[in-house]
Amino acid sequence: MEPRRSNSTHPSSAVSSSGRGGINNNILNTVLVVMLVITSVIASVYLITRLVASTSNGGAVKSKQFQALFLTNGQVYFGHLSDVNDGYVKLTDIYYLQVQQQVQPGQSSSSSNPNVSLAKLGNELHGPEDVMYVAQSQVLFWENLKNSGKVVQAINTYQQQHPGTQ
Repeated sequence: MEPRRSNSTHPSSAVSSSGRGGINNNILNTVLVVMLVITSVIASVYLITRLVASTSNGGAVKSKQFQALFLTNGQVYFGHLSDVNDGYVKLTDIYYLQVQQQVQPGQSSSSSNPNVSLAKLGNELHGPEDVMYVAQSQVLFWENLKNSGKVVQAINTYQQQHPGTQ
């Protein structure tokens, strides 16, 4: 009579049960590593794309200065230009010129000259936030403004009189 073997001590059964677990763990680890690599590549491509898009203006936007943004509809906005890309430009800390004319008849001829003042975006009836995204197709051009210019001086005066509006 042959000696009886137990299934638990049989070498092939021990290898096969631990081997399957090892194979499943190896597959799972490989899938996790591949997913981590793919996620890292996607995140890197996204960050590089954002960096290139924000610097695509060749460093022409002087971020510490104000810019004048001239639009195709004749409007001009003053603020800090950023995120210049093929689709949109972003403008923050926005001001614009407001023209006030007398509409009452019989006023003296000196009142025919319009009174131009600087207005801060955000005080309008609809209460917009102080950020504007403008389609590139609507932008004629933009300029960096000197700190010694009248518009920037008026903005600085406004900000001194209204702290916390930046």
